[in-house]
Amino acid sequence: MAAIDCGTNSIRLLVADLPDASAGPEAPLVDLSRRMEIVRLGQDVDRIGRLADEAIERTRVALESYTAQIRQLGAERVRMCATSASRDAANAEVFRTMVRETLGVAPEVVSGDEEARLSFTGAVRGLAADAQPPYLVVDIGGGSTEFVVGDREHGVRAGVSMDIGCVRMTERHLAGDPPSAAQIAAAEADITAVVDRALAAVPGREAATLVGLAGSVTTVVALAQNLPEYDPARIHHARVSYDDVARVTADLLGKSREQRLAYPVMHPGRADVIAAGALVLRIIMERAGMSSVVASEHDILDGIAWSLA
Repeated sequence: MAAIDCGTNSIRLLVADLPDASAGPEAPLVDLSRRMEIVRLGQDVDRIGRLADEAIERTRVALESYTAQIRQLGAERVRMCATSASRDAANAEVFRTMVRETLGVAPEVVSGDEEARLSFTGAVRGLAADAQPPYLVVDIGGGSTEFVVGDREHGVRAGVSMDIGCVRMTERHLAGDPPSAAQIAAAEADITAVVDRALAAVPGREAATLVGLAGSVTTVVALAQNLPEYDPARIHHARVSYDDVARVTADLLGKSREQRLAYPVMHPGRADVIAAGALVLRIIMERAGMSSVVASEHDILDGIAWSLA
């Protein structure tokens, strides 16, 4: 099957086979291809309320390449989910038409609740035994962050999607390069208020383990480990302390985009928004009382694929 996750900042592809039945109930998918492109579909959506023509074109080019690989690998089932930017945009139908013409499948603009459940499904499968339930899974995207509480036995207890993604918070608050103290304070106040509402709704403070998903989290974890290059195998299920997250966040907020680009683990398309993503993660840990976060390279993309099984 082929799963595509099109968010505010990136578009990602997973083509995978189901695991062999003898591998057990927690076996992961068998990856055939896992790709990511930064297309910034949500460019200026928070400000102008519509998708920019150039952002739709960047997404079309990436999707055209993905479609060719899906056909080459012979995927029998295809599902594409589009998230926050497509929910918010006044011209979302232009985007949907482009996807149907390019991919041959209509994108599903999933609700925040469905997005949260897909993220949870992808994240908790294969977690180590020392990751105690219940889990608080947070998926820090470009336009929104999903908060989900649950466990393997009973699944999702509650989930909510909030508009505090790394692109949205950068565009709304962190205009400086690097941002000023006043800009950071404004972002902190905004994020804290939203996180508190989310943690009350799910309820996140009852969870025993925080699991963090998506590029902001995995990049912070890579920086905390001082990796010489981005290494998914070393990032997946790594546990990082609050102190290390706070240290990395302060460092990123104090640097310019060019200085962040100097880190070998930094994707060029993430350098301008990573400080906001790190800030969201740090504040979630503070407000939820979490001393550490477990990173997962498996997330909503894997959840989309499992939904086709």
